[in-house]
Amino acid sequence: YYWLTVGFTLVWIMGMINTINFLDGLDGLAAGVGAIVSAVLAIHMIREGQYSVALLPLALLGATLGFLPYNFHPAKIFLGSGSLLLGYAIATLGIAAGAKMALLLLVLSIPIVDVAWLVVSRLRAGESIGHADRRHLHYRLLDLGLSQRQVVLLYYGYCILLGVSALLIDSRLLKLIALVALGLATLGLLAWLARRTLRKEP
Repeated sequence: YYWLTVGFTLVWIMGMINTINFLDGLDGLAAGVGAIVSAVLAIHMIREGQYSVALLPLALLGATLGFLPYNFHPAKIFLGSGSLLLGYAIATLGIAAGAKMALLLLVLSIPIVDVAWLVVSRLRAGESIGHADRRHLHYRLLDLGLSQRQVVLLYYGYCILLGVSALLIDSRLLKLIALVALGLATLGLLAWLARRTLRKEP
């Protein structure tokens, strides 16, 4: 069990690092989502009586909120490699919260499914999974005609809605059902956007 736990932890941390790194494609997107996740984790920890541990997501919340006014469109400063640190912080906070990874999976379900879709798409095309392109969901929404601010605010709205839902739903079964339903809905949206893009190509 020890090596299984170590392996799963490494996969979880690397997966979250890459999820936040891939999310950092529009001004304020990764930082804003990171702030929402930090707030949800802090509220959860306080509700569980983990007051000392709750200081960690509160510190990250303060850092992201302090950074966000300068990173929101039009950005004056950018995360850069800071997105990797933000992803690592979120991943480890999920473990520090008492392995509340289901909470993070629900709040970040859309970015996580987007990353999984891209990894599979790139592997099928024989490309490197780190290859940069415009197949990310936020870029596809831009191509539909939405502005940067509209896309970012849409992501914020979904993450807040999912965060509130994760805090209100106590049943693990209901959380699992919600997670599966959101994952399937996001996959359906990505498939539709992919077909739409192919039709536009000459």
